[in-house]
Amino acid sequence: MARDVEISTFDLRYEGHRMRNRGQEAKLLASIQERGVEKPLEGVEIGEKRILLDGFKRYRCARNLSIGHVPFSSLGVDEAAGIVALMRASCDRGLSILEQARFVTDLTEVHGMGIAEVADTLSRSRSWVAMRLGLLGEMSATVREQVFAGAFPVYSYMYTLRPFLRTKGIGREEVDLFVSAVSGRKLSVREIGQLAHGFFRGPEWFRKEVETGHLGLALDRMRRVPADTDGMNDYERGLLKDLEILSKYLLRVMGKSGDGRLTTPAFRAQANLFLAGILSRFGAVRKAIEELHDRTGEA
Repeated sequence: MARDVEISTFDLRYEGHRMRNRGQEAKLLASIQERGVEKPLEGVEIGEKRILLDGFKRYRCARNLSIGHVPFSSLGVDEAAGIVALMRASCDRGLSILEQARFVTDLTEVHGMGIAEVADTLSRSRSWVAMRLGLLGEMSATVREQVFAGAFPVYSYMYTLRPFLRTKGIGREEVDLFVSAVSGRKLSVREIGQLAHGFFRGPEWFRKEVETGHLGLALDRMRRVPADTDGMNDYERGLLKDLEILSKYLLRVMGKSGDGRLTTPAFRAQANLFLAGILSRFGAVRKAIEELHDRTGEA
């Protein structure tokens, strides 16, 4: 049952586990200014401490509005129990997959729970737990900081950067450079995708433009590439479109293939047939693409 407590009594050690969204927070601030804090903040009480787990946006809004007391509801008698309760209702609490990953990592590394124990406690599969542990393990401190601060979109990390992280020849240092260069610049997901492809796959001059923060110039140069270049025939335009589609779907498949939800026998049977056919042609496809890359590089 919720009760009003002093806002100054909260322990904010888990604030960094939850992602910031300045747009949502601005709307919430306006709502709280009009109606007050209606939904209870949640956490655990240990002695005189109230360790907050959910409601950090409401907390910051209340502080900004000098609200001294807010409704609070306890999720358990200790931190581990509170985290479990929060994650069991993760859909209601709006936890993203990366927030889930951070709490799962705490359950294993801080609270000493094994993968099997976490899976049983949360009524999830072991692969669900392992996938989230692996997901957070892939992230460098730089990327994690920018994503959780709301400076770099979660979608762009999951579906643009993660596939590049798994690409041979691209290391964490390069990804850190890119994320540091584009974070907090109010770019759209589409613009970040364009810059990422140019940074990791494009010419050296493009990488330098991004590294030095000339993002507008880099994007402008990309936009000035004509859709219908003089002298290009229909066959060439068709192949360019095919290459664009191939690049897009390769990244999508790479991003989705490690998801723990791919478990049904029907999916496995059909996917295995498709993959066998793809793998049988992989060598020839790679050779053709490498030869085309070499030929176009001579232009």
